[in-house]
Amino acid sequence: MLGCGRTGETVVGVVSTWGGELRAVVPDEARVDTLDGIVDDVVRGDPADPATYPDTVDVVLVLGEDADHNLAAARQARETFPDALIVACGGWVGADVTTPLADVADRIVDSRGIVAERFREAVTGEGAERVRRLLSVVRDIDGRLAVVMHDNPDPDAIASALALASIAETVGIDADACYFGDISHQENRALVNLLDLDLRNFETSDEIDEYAGVALVDHSRPGVNDGLDPDTEVDVVIDHHPPRAPVEARYVDLRSDVGATSTLLAEHLDRLGVTPDRTIATALLYGIRIDTRDFTREAVDSDFEAAAFLLPHVDESVLDRVEEPSMSPDVLATLSAAIRNRRLRGDVLTTGVGRIRDRDALAQAADQLLDMEGVCIAVVHGFMDGTIYVSGRARGTDVDLGEVLRDALGTIGSAGGHADMAGAQIPLGILGSVEEASAESLASVVDDVIAGRLFEVLEDPPSAPRRDPTAADIAFEFPLAEE
Repeated sequence: MLGCGRTGETVVGVVSTWGGELRAVVPDEARVDTLDGIVDDVVRGDPADPATYPDTVDVVLVLGEDADHNLAAARQARETFPDALIVACGGWVGADVTTPLADVADRIVDSRGIVAERFREAVTGEGAERVRRLLSVVRDIDGRLAVVMHDNPDPDAIASALALASIAETVGIDADACYFGDISHQENRALVNLLDLDLRNFETSDEIDEYAGVALVDHSRPGVNDGLDPDTEVDVVIDHHPPRAPVEARYVDLRSDVGATSTLLAEHLDRLGVTPDRTIATALLYGIRIDTRDFTREAVDSDFEAAAFLLPHVDESVLDRVEEPSMSPDVLATLSAAIRNRRLRGDVLTTGVGRIRDRDALAQAADQLLDMEGVCIAVVHGFMDGTIYVSGRARGTDVDLGEVLRDALGTIGSAGGHADMAGAQIPLGILGSVEEASAESLASVVDDVIAGRLFEVLEDPPSAPRRDPTAADIAFEFPLAEE
């Protein structure tokens, strides 16, 4: 390191962690107390004097305060170490110095420009405005904040709730991550258990009265896919699904041009300069990976940037264990029934599993069946508590599965989703007095209705659109709520 101005004092702490030996050559009048205990060898002298240099060097950092001295030092370093990488500070020097400096340095870093740009990003632009408004609303909450996920939350919702609760706590507001329903999918349970997450499971909508504020993550309307009263006043909404109706809240961040709500929360943390702890970083990265199917479905630049921000802070061992959890007996039973009862027409597989106890088992069975040879679309359905649940997966086809389910089942229930992942809910009563039938005959009736409608639509299926997501692309996998 040749010279050590204010930039050098900052850089030296980072460079010292790279390994190898670090020598600093500083003028006689320069302060060196900031280098004590960090730099292996501090030499006082002229940074442009080769007598002060070691025999061999891999990297030369020219970080002095004086522009002319930096130019002289860089020229001498290039002559002495022709194969070394030379990085010099510029930007704050005049053009008459910067131009010849570029002739000898491999890279010129505009230190003042970087600071100015970071400052500009922090205080101006749409992202900064979002963060400012979010903090303003959260600070105004006089008491505890409930961050409510959608029913039976998935990793994206869980991670987003944890992150928003942590943001609230940075401004002195206590917050709880809350949900209605169950966390039954084995990977979701594994995430909660391995990270030892403290989540509040609401049993009744009245429990929300304990809180002074309400935030919704990964969904946008109270009473729709959560157990809240539809008239609940909401302070904050952060979601990546486009809304099917107007969203009312004091702060709304709805962006359907990203692959996960976790991406939005990671962006907020980054702009706030908050380093996420191991738990939150791991959960957020897993949420992004799940919702984008490991960055293969609707992933955009923002999702990759969020992942890059989170990756240094995650617990990779936890991610490995979450992705290989044990399969519950209910899931195994559902998968067994799905294989046994399958109907295959071309590359489309439908199957009914009858009465179920774990609705998430349908999605897991659909994922497994999609791996069968020759299958491009897998649709699995079962029923419980007076409702038929349908889960579909598609791969390697131009068919828009979300539109297929909507066309086939939307008139008798709620249906929709993405081109390659979709779901539906249908009240059993819509099929007539089938509730009086035996379990075997009921399963047969349901199977005939679902399979018949699906195959009818698939005779002339809607193609997967090549466009940005719209309100028609909302995924209802966890699970649907009639509007």
